[in-house]
Amino acid sequence: MNQTRTKPGVYPWAMAGAIALAILGCSLSLNGVMRGWTWFMPVATVVMILSCVLALTRTLRFSPLLTSLSAFVALALTLTSIFFRQHSILGLIPTAETFTEVGRLLSRAGSTVVNENAPVVPNAGIVLVTCTVLGLMVILVDALAVPLAMPATSGLALIAILVVPAMLKPLGVGWLGFIAGSCGYLLILAVGQWFAPKAAMEAESPRASGHFGRASVAAAAALVLTLAVPLAIPGFTEGVFPQGSRLAQWGKPNGLNPMISLGSSLRSPSGGGQITYATDSASPLYLRSTTIDSFSGDTWGPDDRNSSRRTSLESIDPPVYQTGLEISQSLTSINTGNFVSPYLPAPYPPSKVIGLRGDWTWDPETLTAKGQGTNTENQRYLVESTAPKITAAHLNTASTDNRELPAIFTQLPSGIPAVVSKTAETLGRSASTPFAKALAIQNYLRGPEFSYSLDAPVQGGYDGTGLDVLGEFLTKKSGYCVHFSSGMAVMARLLGIPSRIAVGYAPGRLTGNKVTLSGQDPFAEYAVDARDAHAWPELYFEGVGWVPFEPTPSRGVLPDYTVGASASASTNQDENNDGLINDPRPTTTASAATPVPSTTPTVAAAAPSQKTDPSTWLIAIGVFLAAVLLALTPRLVRERRRSRRLRGPADELADASALSAELAISAWHELEDLGHDFGIPRAAHETPRVYSGRLRGSGLLGVDSNIDAPAHRAVQAINQDFEHATYGRVSSPDGPSNTEANRAQTVRETLLTHAPLGVRWRAQWLPPSTFAHWAAVLRHPVNAARSYWRRRRG
Repeated sequence: MNQTRTKPGVYPWAMAGAIALAILGCSLSLNGVMRGWTWFMPVATVVMILSCVLALTRTLRFSPLLTSLSAFVALALTLTSIFFRQHSILGLIPTAETFTEVGRLLSRAGSTVVNENAPVVPNAGIVLVTCTVLGLMVILVDALAVPLAMPATSGLALIAILVVPAMLKPLGVGWLGFIAGSCGYLLILAVGQWFAPKAAMEAESPRASGHFGRASVAAAAALVLTLAVPLAIPGFTEGVFPQGSRLAQWGKPNGLNPMISLGSSLRSPSGGGQITYATDSASPLYLRSTTIDSFSGDTWGPDDRNSSRRTSLESIDPPVYQTGLEISQSLTSINTGNFVSPYLPAPYPPSKVIGLRGDWTWDPETLTAKGQGTNTENQRYLVESTAPKITAAHLNTASTDNRELPAIFTQLPSGIPAVVSKTAETLGRSASTPFAKALAIQNYLRGPEFSYSLDAPVQGGYDGTGLDVLGEFLTKKSGYCVHFSSGMAVMARLLGIPSRIAVGYAPGRLTGNKVTLSGQDPFAEYAVDARDAHAWPELYFEGVGWVPFEPTPSRGVLPDYTVGASASASTNQDENNDGLINDPRPTTTASAATPVPSTTPTVAAAAPSQKTDPSTWLIAIGVFLAAVLLALTPRLVRERRRSRRLRGPADELADASALSAELAISAWHELEDLGHDFGIPRAAHETPRVYSGRLRGSGLLGVDSNIDAPAHRAVQAINQDFEHATYGRVSSPDGPSNTEANRAQTVRETLLTHAPLGVRWRAQWLPPSTFAHWAAVLRHPVNAARSYWRRRRG
């Protein structure tokens, strides 16, 4: 059958606008994954340009392939203009220099994914990736909605956008992005429905059969990608900080991500990644995992110094201390269990590590050990460590000037917020020595103005480590260890004191077990897990080395040398801890460099267990979406069957008479299903003529006596055409091919007008004809399969 090509009209522009609204609506949920809204303008630019290009090329009657290719070219040119204008020809055409810059920004984006916790700073790399992904989503949604004629399936791509904030944002997708994206999706469906007849007449949009098969393939592909992509992206399951368990569907977090998802670890109710240890030290110990010393302004990160690392952990050079400083030695046995990290947790400073499997190296500057192609999972090892016994007197006479110390420990980026520099200047003004300045910073952060909170940074939108985050922290005066340690480290550098941040675990809790070390008497065993994840600053003093401080209230305990140095420090500790930490230290004159932990869990560490696991929200969302899909299935199946029938058979039926007969039979079956849905099913003994008469006399098609009503005439005509197609001679059709479809539509609209509300609701949402069809399939599955494949073959 020949079809007349019509002008596209407003359809391409309406669909492009609906797609743009849906993508931009879903992208609103990314606020909180990225901080602020500076990223939204580039995203909106890319989405709007691509939507206009797709609409324009379709208006100009480009072929489907050429339309998609034009969109890809437009995406490349738009990204080049926004991000690489100075590295391209005329600000649009990429060059070799452009691709070099692309690699740099992608590397920066990868570092952001690996090294930051949401909300991240929207640097150029992460915004480039976001614009690229959302631009590809525009092309994908357009392909599903127009050439493939599956606008409903386009919702899978929109859900994929919402999955990112659902997994990364502590507070979830948010109502704004969900509602805006849902409105855009409904508009896509509406445009597809309103313009379906016109779109069907375009060469690029044949509404052929096979929608269900294509939708099933698309859904399966989306599921496979959802499960496989996180496994293939560096930084999720491999790399510096493995966080695959954070996104994996099958497990809990078992790693430690320094300064990145440390907040997520603290908020973890599962307490995953448990480590146990026993020590002959007089007190339990902090376990350091790695050292954070590089500060770019956006985030803190470790400098591994791979070129200078050494290979033998059985002989680690200890720090050089000033003459007369007493040194204590301790032996610690550690069992990492299912804790997974390339960095080795150990008391600081280690002098010897034995019993490890795999290849390990250590950094002479920080003494941190890192695996080479191996990790900590199921490792059992012994650590010999040395620690100086520091007093306030040692620190008051110590200098911070060491020309051999790498400059990385004193470097500061530009653009430090005024509140940070002003606070540091005020605190250091009345202090006469570097130690007094350090003590002033610690006491200020542990003062009554500040409070420990895992939620306030999330709700306030400053859950990270950048300079702007630090400014917000000092303004709102509420955060957790990442904020307190970062604040003290930055302010110490502003006052000329070298600083770095140690990341690991605060001393945990007794397990009740005993462990024998080297034939000695059994020692008590301690356990730490994700709830004990901690960050603390270390400041450098000449002759004493790196000295830990504890500026975070209600976490850990104050080192002895800071307690003895100031009476206000002791008072400050009591005021801020509010009884949350039970300090088991004996009242002796001996001082230890390593702070002593509580032997019982602190309330601050246990509080996250009262929160809902983010995976619970994901499961709830999945169950909700599954329930919605299940509720919509009967209606969707019914609509699909109606659309297939009223659309008629494939165009390969060249015989117009055969085509007319097929249309008449399809319209009759649709009439039967309509009657069944509205409570007038056809009995097995009824002939088509008797049934059509009963349907016309039911009262649901208008007044019985008004036989000239459109619905009455439509039912009678459908019956006559069906009888002629089934029992009569084959002849040429009397009217256009869509006459039967129009008659069936007239009957349906009349039924919807006159049927009671309950009958209408059941007919639309729980159509009995659909359930009857399913029951027939279950009774005779072989016959149903044969019928299906017979229809597929035409």
